[in-house]
Amino acid sequence: MSGTMRAISAHAEQLIPRRQSYVAPAALLAAGLLLAVSTNLAKVAQGIGITPLAYLTWSLVGATLLLTAVSYARGQIAKVNRRSVEYFAVSGLLGVAGSNLIFFNAVAHLGVSFVALMLSLPPLLTYAGALILRMETFCWWRATGVVLTLAGTAYLVSTKWAAPDADTAWILLTLIGPVLLSAGNLYRTRRWPPGATAESLAPGMLLGAIAILVAFALVPGWSLAVPSESTFAVPLIATQATVFAGQFLLLFVLQKAGGPVFLSLMGGVSAVFGVPIAMLLLAEPALPAILPSAILIAAGIVLMLLGVMACQRRITQLPRNCR
Repeated sequence: MSGTMRAISAHAEQLIPRRQSYVAPAALLAAGLLLAVSTNLAKVAQGIGITPLAYLTWSLVGATLLLTAVSYARGQIAKVNRRSVEYFAVSGLLGVAGSNLIFFNAVAHLGVSFVALMLSLPPLLTYAGALILRMETFCWWRATGVVLTLAGTAYLVSTKWAAPDADTAWILLTLIGPVLLSAGNLYRTRRWPPGATAESLAPGMLLGAIAILVAFALVPGWSLAVPSESTFAVPLIATQATVFAGQFLLLFVLQKAGGPVFLSLMGGVSAVFGVPIAMLLLAEPALPAILPSAILIAAGIVLMLLGVMACQRRITQLPRNCR
């Protein structure tokens, strides 16, 4: 298992150049697929009685051990100082603990398909934030993609909201998840510690997330207990840990390769995989607005990908040694 992660770590940065190449979309597809698998596994976990908090926390513990082993083997250990501790805490809250806890809980209330399609919102929000912060220049390709993605998402949410059995509270809460992910994308780029590598930052971010989740577990009504009667609980958590390790390692590599907007497309790609997996393997019923929403969202993601190639000029302010 650690050998596989070491191989990913060793080759990913060599294969993904500073400017986008034909390999970058392949890495994006891999990261999106892992995110889609993660969302579906969360529903499987709830089906065997593991709470979202326990499942997320213990899976992150396993992923942290894997990524720490990789970073140690490659001599890529992060320096511990005020800047790095802040980075791990904030990025862990925004990009891991807060967003995933919302999404993993929402799966039980709204279904995997709805949550997966909500993961297509971060490109829109990240691009808007990057424009405001002057981390990106305006690009018509991307702007058009944003409009289409927003239209598809708005149609999906409005249809879900109008349903007789709509859980409006969870619909609203789920919409916070993409906001947290987008803020995390922008934060990690702006505050990337000087001289740090992807391998060194990923374990620290997950440690920050674990600390936050453990604090949640101290609140009455929350628990990190895993049902002992289920023989599938530990293997499922181990599988999720492996998926998380690959997902978050690729997240940092993509962040360094293409900046926050390119990275955020990972959520849209995950929707392309996540919805069919949920319908075919988990027997989820199709959402009423799934087809038109999926077409609009997919078209928006394609246009944003084209924008990566068409709009070369960027203002991303990553430290030179991090690109």
